[in-house]
Amino acid sequence: MLLRTLLVVALLALAPVVPANAAEPVDPANAARGCTGYVALTYDDGPRGADYTRPLLAALRAAGARATFFDVGARAWEEPELVRATARERHWIANHSWSHPYLTKLSASEVAKEIASTQDVLRRITGHVPTLFRPPYGDTNATVEAQARALGLEHVLWTVDTLDWSGKSTEEIVRSATGAEAGDVVLMHDGYPATVAAVPLIVRGLKDKGLCPGRILNGRAIAP
Repeated sequence: MLLRTLLVVALLALAPVVPANAAEPVDPANAARGCTGYVALTYDDGPRGADYTRPLLAALRAAGARATFFDVGARAWEEPELVRATARERHWIANHSWSHPYLTKLSASEVAKEIASTQDVLRRITGHVPTLFRPPYGDTNATVEAQARALGLEHVLWTVDTLDWSGKSTEEIVRSATGAEAGDVVLMHDGYPATVAAVPLIVRGLKDKGLCPGRILNGRAIAP
């Protein structure tokens, strides 16, 4: 595991860094005025390949929404251009471990490697240091939280779970997400067509409640 991580870091050192602001910002339809509160839209487990991640990015762009992507380090290493594309769209890119394990089953040093390796890969790909970490499956304990804090990361879970990974329909995903209130963090995943199709309906439904997509700070959604 350590040898593989060192090889990944060495190879990424040769790759060009693309700053997250390399492209013009999206023009969010949900600009600050008219927003009475914010909801964080989050997508775990990416990048999941061009067939899934790019349609998700396109749907968010069309809806004028920014989201937080909790990326898996090994997948980011395999699909760096999708991570760069996500950064160019001005989404927030966060740490979701290297190999998506149950972290509570690992030693403290193994947890540290999972998080640190992902942190380094995402920094080298995007030119920015992630500030948020979400444990896979929400599987966490004091050791996991301590290792994340040691790397300067905020440990983030969620307050609304759409269960989109379980085969939920677009309508069910929309119903769950639009039930969010100001400050909520909504869990979704990269890799499901129903989740992509839900994007415009979620943004519209939240807007009808005066809510806009925002970023995460201290476990809550705030203005971007």
